[in-house]
Amino acid sequence: MKNQRSNNILLNLGIENLNEMQVAAQETILRDNNVLLLSPTGSGKTLAFLLPVFEILEPEVKDVQCLILVPSRELGLQIEQVWKKMGTDYKVNVCYGGHSIETEIKNLSNPPAVLIGTPGRIADHLDRGTFKTENIQTLILDEFDKSLQLGFHEEMSFIINRLTKLNKRILVSATSDIEIPKYTRVIHPTILDFIPGEEEKTNLSLKMVVSKEKDKINSLFHLICSLKSESALIFCNHRDAAERISDTLNEKGIYATYYHGGMDQDERERALIQFRNGSVSYLVTTDLAARGLDIPEMKHVIHYHLPSKEDEFTHRNGRTARMLASGTAYIITHESEKKLDYIDYGMKVLLVDSNIKLPKPPEFQTIYISGGKKNKLNKIDIVGFFSQKGKLEKGDLGLIEVKDFISFAAVKTAKVKDLLRLIRDEKMKGKKFKIEVARKVVKKEDN
Repeated sequence: MKNQRSNNILLNLGIENLNEMQVAAQETILRDNNVLLLSPTGSGKTLAFLLPVFEILEPEVKDVQCLILVPSRELGLQIEQVWKKMGTDYKVNVCYGGHSIETEIKNLSNPPAVLIGTPGRIADHLDRGTFKTENIQTLILDEFDKSLQLGFHEEMSFIINRLTKLNKRILVSATSDIEIPKYTRVIHPTILDFIPGEEEKTNLSLKMVVSKEKDKINSLFHLICSLKSESALIFCNHRDAAERISDTLNEKGIYATYYHGGMDQDERERALIQFRNGSVSYLVTTDLAARGLDIPEMKHVIHYHLPSKEDEFTHRNGRTARMLASGTAYIITHESEKKLDYIDYGMKVLLVDSNIKLPKPPEFQTIYISGGKKNKLNKIDIVGFFSQKGKLEKGDLGLIEVKDFISFAAVKTAKVKDLLRLIRDEKMKGKKFKIEVARKVVKKEDN
């Protein structure tokens, strides 16, 4: 019976078979009470621990049974999305800073079986007593090394001390050689290490671009123009740099946006949605996007700045050449920069032609809709409305994302003007919603 239910879940996810790591994780998590799962970014770790969680849950228990702590709201939302796609009958909620605490308290009044959250927000809910802990038997610390880096020790220790009925503790990371804090009470865990050795990393090509100028923006521009209009992630070390680089690329005719931890939640989500659905081709970001984000497989990762630590370099590169795919990481360097120990400066140098044409503009634009799940809207409603009233055909619509109170839909650029004209005075599900081209994230002017 359980095998049949698991098969239905794979069907819902559009997956035929689990990979080797996922099979091992499922067996080990069901069998052992302390597990450390180490596997690269993009290898399917989320499903690897959610499948055994599903097997452990008890339908008759109406309180929270599994708590998943994550370092970022984006990772939490990604895990929630995977759980919902699995199509189980168990409720899931995600809690994080920047989200309405009142909405979360209301959601928790009907407790989910699986609760996902950032340490600070979950600690806040425990302080308020908004959910019970006596039936939480499974704790998962996903990307727990990142939570440690971000300084969540105190919050995680507080939360774990409140979970008195735990019998399973699962630590998940894309980085090995991490010291496990005592407060986790994970003692002698079963270690599943699927992080490949250097000799196995054959799908990633590294290339160096040498900038003649100290300000490397022109070298970046010419490199992007040489990528045959294929999208790329561009990593830099500072928030201000991400904004400056993005703005400069836009001025030069490149469709880019930026993403970093200093943005508010709505701006961050909008930037990711526009990148995900192909209405923006280049995402300029800090290490915040190196892992834990639901973004497509990249062929190209560009290091505008190199990180000080090798593991962050590895995580950035983990955004490309996943599984059996191939990808390229480009390092833009100038002779004045400090040489880093972990970089082989004898690697192949790519000579970038400065006469290459601009990349093609994105095929899609993002359309904003002023209603979401809480307004009883879903993807089918939006598809039907845009097709019937807006006269869109199947290929004219791309990715649709429905949030609590707003939604976004990717529409072919050539069809946007007619769509907005045709639906201007129309109602969807009997209600008039504001529907317009979504704003791009732009740099705020200093006061």
